[in-house]
Amino acid sequence: MKRKARKTTTLDAIKAMRRGGREAEQELFGPGFHSFNKTHKSKKTYTRKAKHKSKADAEA
Repeated sequence: MKRKARKTTTLDAIKAMRRGGREAEQELFGPGFHSFNKTHKSKKTYTRKAKHKSKADAEA
């Protein structure tokens, strides 16, 4: 008994595109979760770390 060939649907195409996008993302950034929507940190936010201070703050 032969099985019927399954037709590709738009849902299959969407799943394939998502899978391809995920694989490409993992090639660029490595495995795991990577957030792309981070809140903008204000320049006025105080921090003691030297790596976060601007040159103007260092001179003052």
